[in-house]
Amino acid sequence: MYSCPVPDRPRAAVLALAIAALYPQAAQAQAQAEPAPAPAEAAELPSITVVGRSASGAYHADEAQGAKTELPLRELPQSVRVITRQAIDDLGATRLDDVLDYVGGVSRQNSFGGLWDNFAIRGLQGDPNTGMATLLNGFAANRGFNAPRDLAGVDRIEFLKGPAAALYGSSEPGGTLNIVSKRPLWKAAHSVEGYLGSHGLRRGALDSTGPLSENLAYRLNVAVEERDSFRDHVHAERQVLAPALTWRLGADTRLDYRGEFLRHATPLDRGVVAVNGRLGAIPRSRFLGEPADGDVVVRNQSHQLVLSQGWGEAWSSRVGLSWRETALRGFSTEPDLALQPDGRTLWRQRRYRDYGSEDIALQAELQGKFSMGGFQQELLVGVEGYRYRMDTLMLRAGPSASYAIDILAPAYGQPQPVPLPRTDTREVQHNAALYVQDVVHLAPQWRLLAGLRVDDLRQSLTNNRSGAVTRQTPSATTPRVGLSWLPSAQWTLYANAGRSFRPNAGSDATGAAFEPERGRALELGAKWESADQRLGATVALFDIRKRNVLVTDPLNAGFSVAAGEVRSRGLEGDLAGQLGTHWRVNASLVLNDAQVVGGSRLLNVPRVNGSVLAVYEDQTGSGQRWGLGGGVTHVGDRLGESGSSFELPAYTTAKLVGYWRLTPTVRLSLDVDNLFDRTYYASSFYETWVTPGTARSVTVGLQAKF
Repeated sequence: MYSCPVPDRPRAAVLALAIAALYPQAAQAQAQAEPAPAPAEAAELPSITVVGRSASGAYHADEAQGAKTELPLRELPQSVRVITRQAIDDLGATRLDDVLDYVGGVSRQNSFGGLWDNFAIRGLQGDPNTGMATLLNGFAANRGFNAPRDLAGVDRIEFLKGPAAALYGSSEPGGTLNIVSKRPLWKAAHSVEGYLGSHGLRRGALDSTGPLSENLAYRLNVAVEERDSFRDHVHAERQVLAPALTWRLGADTRLDYRGEFLRHATPLDRGVVAVNGRLGAIPRSRFLGEPADGDVVVRNQSHQLVLSQGWGEAWSSRVGLSWRETALRGFSTEPDLALQPDGRTLWRQRRYRDYGSEDIALQAELQGKFSMGGFQQELLVGVEGYRYRMDTLMLRAGPSASYAIDILAPAYGQPQPVPLPRTDTREVQHNAALYVQDVVHLAPQWRLLAGLRVDDLRQSLTNNRSGAVTRQTPSATTPRVGLSWLPSAQWTLYANAGRSFRPNAGSDATGAAFEPERGRALELGAKWESADQRLGATVALFDIRKRNVLVTDPLNAGFSVAAGEVRSRGLEGDLAGQLGTHWRVNASLVLNDAQVVGGSRLLNVPRVNGSVLAVYEDQTGSGQRWGLGGGVTHVGDRLGESGSSFELPAYTTAKLVGYWRLTPTVRLSLDVDNLFDRTYYASSFYETWVTPGTARSVTVGLQAKF
């Protein structure tokens, strides 16, 4: 494991002083910053910026790196929603969790007490212990134990809806998330940002890029953050360091490095409890753990090295290596799965976790365009292999009356039980895969996409306590096919079908490895893009089935079994882009019926959810740009515990965003979340593990470019 080079107790003021020392000649670099806005009569307000908060005005994207094709998104037979850097900045988002409500078909899942991101796309979540299928620049990024993702070094977030197993192997049929890092630029530009907000928020960030030599460019993103919480006894701190390099080895040869170091520390917080199936008996601020446990610390680091080579105008190759390491360590006190009969006494358990993982992956691809039989084609051929190791050590002291808490009058500081060995395993996965994708221009108005991937997986699980070893060698062939019809320059009708495959990590109560999940998905949709290509919309119908899903073991508390079969079907719509000169808008609406076949609805998945974000921009007569906007999100009622009738109520929240550009290089921002301070519940796992939504928070930021 590694030690993060950033101090454990950072202060935004220290960062600001360090940046001032690093850039004593900042004034000389102002020529590289964003130009002053044109007079008010100018036809276009937006201008391009390269660091700091964006001012490009772009919500609508025309391509997605994760699709691995040069087809414009309007022609791709698949629903893709891209959250651009502009949308991230308008939302004031610093974590992935901050953007989820503004993507159609995304629902929050159990976040493991605030220690990692977990959500479902089209009603289907990933591994309940490691989260949703996520990529970082096309490499798997969810294996292991990953802290909530910070967005300081992120350029955009691509939600690839539907199955992506034909390209990426292990994934969800509901969708896959690809996070794209900021890249080095060949023109020097720098920015610093500072934020103060409710609940003790203090955050500082640096974004610096430019050439180091004629053939070498860098980018460095740094963020340090401390915050308290509307939750009693809960605080968090994090440090992020994300370096990047681009080295031009020749006219058609490039070597790219992307790195990230992240340390996140916070108490494990299981939230509040429902009493007799009803929420609100205790305030949303009440902490039911034990402050003496201290923080659980999550450390992540990743390194990616990619060599790209052009072979004339039509062909290119790419060879990439990824190495990731994750660790999670600390004590926690967690509620029992049910209240005692008096409705106020809650037994608690105490755990110690020491989790770690290492993930090494290699990719090699050849991509090119050619003509065959009179049809223009774009062919991708790739091979991939990875080795993944996960170590899981957990000590546990089970729920007991001697370690109970009164939820109506909590008293902390009780003698803490000593946890005893419970789980000690090592899981190792080896995978080798071959994949092919072909895009065929059947006619001026028709596009055919077909893909196939073959995975050969070897999986072993060693019980270090007993010495027992369980092995399995599941293989998978996952095809995908899609067809697009372009009846006009603005409209597309499409259909696709595909299969998915995902190994289940961990073991059941007997120590046996789980069977892998397998799924299939069908999608029918339409896309529209404005004539100026600045506004786009997608409407899609989908039907998905998945089997061997992990569900709660009814006979062994705290364990799972791979016995579930689920179905998700629905209608979703997304709209994003620029409306005229002054307005930009992002909107979504989803109707989703997701349930266990022959059983209840899926956990935390609403039948209806939707959102709208709209921002108006203008400028004063003196050329100072300003913007004001807001957002509304609605989430319908959801099942709150598998196998029960407990439900989380529907909620609607609002936010306010605004900024004032004081000078061409200095900007003041305001973000207000949960504007009306609505009490709501974002997700749950049991009636005694319910995550309350964040109380109203106000954040003021100052951003400067040099």
